[in-house]
Amino acid sequence: MTEKKNIAIMGAGLVGSLLSLYLAKRGHKVDLYERRPDPRINLIDKGRSINLALSDRGWRALKGIGVEEEIRKVAVPMYGRMMHNEQGQLAYLPYNKEGKGIYSVSRSGLNMSLMNISEPNPDVNYHFGKKATDVDIRTNEVQLRDIETGKTETIKPELLFGADGAYSAVRGSMQKTERFDFEQRYLEYGYKELTIPATAEGDWALEKNALHIWPRGKYMMIALPNIDGSFTCTLFFPYEGPRSFASIKTDTDLLNFFLEIFPDAVPLMPNLAEEYFANPIGALVTIKCFPWSYDGKALLLGDASHAVVPFYGQGMNAGFEDITVLDQMLDTFDGDWNALFKKFERSRKPNADAIADLAVLNFVEMRDKVADPRFLLRKKIENKISEQYPDKWVPLYSMVTFTDLPYSYALETGKQQDKIMKKVMKHIESVEDYDKAEVQKLLEEQLVKEEKLKPYRG
Repeated sequence: MTEKKNIAIMGAGLVGSLLSLYLAKRGHKVDLYERRPDPRINLIDKGRSINLALSDRGWRALKGIGVEEEIRKVAVPMYGRMMHNEQGQLAYLPYNKEGKGIYSVSRSGLNMSLMNISEPNPDVNYHFGKKATDVDIRTNEVQLRDIETGKTETIKPELLFGADGAYSAVRGSMQKTERFDFEQRYLEYGYKELTIPATAEGDWALEKNALHIWPRGKYMMIALPNIDGSFTCTLFFPYEGPRSFASIKTDTDLLNFFLEIFPDAVPLMPNLAEEYFANPIGALVTIKCFPWSYDGKALLLGDASHAVVPFYGQGMNAGFEDITVLDQMLDTFDGDWNALFKKFERSRKPNADAIADLAVLNFVEMRDKVADPRFLLRKKIENKISEQYPDKWVPLYSMVTFTDLPYSYALETGKQQDKIMKKVMKHIESVEDYDKAEVQKLLEEQLVKEEKLKPYRG
């Protein structure tokens, strides 16, 4: 029997809340400390939340703790991308040939659901309005300041988990230790949250089971459905330049820009100017670091160890997968927390780096390519290859979104697939060209004789 520990989790967001359930399931006493107020009492971060896309890796983690069906109540399925061009014409691209989908969830709604599920557990205690002002990773002492009273206290848990996001206080303490590698990169783009409200009848103003994209090269807007009939929209826009957050200063500037660039969205956004000028600009940051643990006493998970930009919809899913992998390792745990943490970080680091790189690459795809007829044709050809060679060709998006294949394997396999597709597309002008003899011969050479894309064997 593993010794039960008093554990502190810094951060009561999505990863912290789910982690508390997994740790409590194994008999540990868990305290979560969150600088923000209880979101069930005070709505937090209004205007800053990109809706989340919950996919297979995330569902697997929720199912592992028995809360999958509860979360489905606050999720809306999306089965593909709906592209809107400058004339308001639509093009639909399914995510998966089997009709699988990803699920739109509100960050705050999901967070509150996880809190409501975990809080009745006597071994889980939430402490809101507690800001970590100092973390000593060597002693595991954390100094906390109460946001309302200003009073300070010091806690010293046996184990400390940093689930406190991209600007983690726990990681900040680790950064002061020797041989800690840290990399932080921002895109030159920010984001701003906007809304398409429900219709007067309470329905969705757009197709509800799709992720809507307005791709425009140097900028784009997306919209994800909510269960109340509204859509949460996110405008991704350069900070500086002739068309940028800096250049739009008045209601007229904003309306003229939207009428030219996103004309079909304007009639659906009655509060556009009010929201645009009231909501803050969010930053898009990628964070890589190593190690993720210290001396068997502290461990980073989720954004604290691997923050990614949101363009693959995998930030939350990767954080939830952290928990799944850690829990699987606890099945054979011998009591050596240092060895466990080292094994965990070595396992997860290559995959965290891979999804970070994939997310940036997918930004380029969503922004620049999804409206390109050649790109859409290529996707149709990829689906035909997958149907013909199901054991040898799983599209990159499907590997990332609908399987538990390692992100690092998906990244490397995707690079090989891209090389093959560049050769194939030289012979393709229409879907019918797929059946041409030279195309079939090329695929046979690439996939059968050379066996370049072997299935993952673990």
